[in-house]
Formats: sequence, structure tokens, C-alpha cells
Amino acid sequence: MPSYEKGAVRIHFEEAGSGFPLMIIPGGGLNATIGYLTGGAPFDPLAEFKNEYRVIAADLRNANGGQSSGPLEIDRPWDAYTDDHLGLMDHLGIGKFMVLGFCIGGPFIWNLLRRAPDRVVAAVLAQPSGSRPEMRDLFYENNMKGWGPALTANRPDITMEMVEKFLTKMYRTNPDFVLTVTRDFVRNCKTPVLILPDDIPAHPYAVAMECAMLAPNAEVSFFPWKEPKERVPLAVRQIRSFLRAHRPALA
Repeated sequence: MPSYEKGAVRIHFEEAGSGFPLMIIPGGGLNATIGYLTGGAPFDPLAEFKNEYRVIAADLRNANGGQSSGPLEIDRPWDAYTDDHLGLMDHLGIGKFMVLGFCIGGPFIWNLLRRAPDRVVAAVLAQPSGSRPEMRDLFYENNMKGWGPALTANRPDITMEMVEKFLTKMYRTNPDFVLTVTRDFVRNCKTPVLILPDDIPAHPYAVAMECAMLAPNAEVSFFPWKEPKERVPLAVRQIRSFLRAHRPALA
């Protein structure tokens, strides 16, 4: 697996296929790795789209079980990850690209659209994460148990006190909606987006549908699309049609 390095950050990534670039953001929260795409995702986007696109996926920085690493940027957690996403595209010489993200990929995509609206030409948010008013601390608590302890066990430079500050900034400072942008941003975002809602605690249906209603160029899939399993190929077909409709012609 190749890697991209910038300062103290090392990002391991994988590529498949050729064509217009399609970035894939795996799910799995802060433990998101390329392995999720074959072991936990509803479908494998590398296998599904490599015949039409240059598909690129990476392990998230400091994901347990992954091979990407870097400092814990306590004051700017979301932007640090977005730096990695954009930095990888820069490293590969890619200007404009499309993106498909699962779970935590939802908040990451909205941050990409905020940071680089001229580069992301279309986005697919599959089972996107969002904040439930009745469960504001869900992500904080899950990562304090399921991410922080394993990370600190392997990284003597990172303490649980640092993890707590990082997660507080990431999930408790603006604990509403999609965590990275405001409703006004989504309302004014012109980028075409396709949203495939889910409805589990970490992937609230209401937030996904609110995004679909607010974003002026949004489309939404049928629901539920993951169960029964026979529905997944239909959802993939919809994603393929959406990507084709917005794919720029290669020069």
C-alpha cells in the first residue's frame, strides 16, 4: 500500500482503476480504514467503480488497525482530517474530484465542500453520521471507549487527557446537525449531493433528510436501501447514475 507524507503525517492509501478521480472515505468513525470497505460497508466502492473511475481510499489518520498516523491536532480536529484528504489529492496531482463517503464520511464531505468547493464536483453521502438532540454525547462516549484507549496504548506521545480534549473539541463544541457545517451552509451549497439515509443512533434519518431538503442540488435515495440485501444493488445503480450525470469530461 503506498503512502503520502507531509511533515509528521503519514497517510496510507490505495488506488484502483482509471478515469475521473473518485475519493472514497471509509466508515467506522475515527477507526475508519480501507478494510472497512470490504469488511463493514454495505458494498465495496473500489470494486463497484474501478471500471469507470480512478478510485482512491485511505486509512484515517490515527485509526486503530490502520497504517496512517500523525499528531493529534486538538484545536482543529475536523480540519486536520480534511487537510489529509486534500493533501492526498495534491500529492496525487489531482485538482477536481468526486467523493463518496460512509458514516463519518458525511461530516468530512461537508467540511470538504466548505474548504474546497471549487474542487469537489459532486458528493455521495452514504448512511451519513449526524447529531441527535437526545444523544449529543454519543460520538464522544463511543470514541473515549473504542478509539482513545487503543490509540494511547500504541502511541506513548498521546495521552487520554489529550484524547479527551480532542474529542471535546470535535464532538462537544458544536454538537449539532452534521457537526462540521451549519444549516445555512448546506442551504447555500450548490454542489450536487446524493444522500442515502440510514437510521441508527449514529446515522440519524432526520438529519440526512434535513440535509437533502436544504441543499439546493440534493438528491435522495429510497429508504431503507441496505435491507433486505437485495436492495443494495439498486442503491449502487443510483449512485452510478448520479456520478455519471455529474462527471466532467476528462481533458
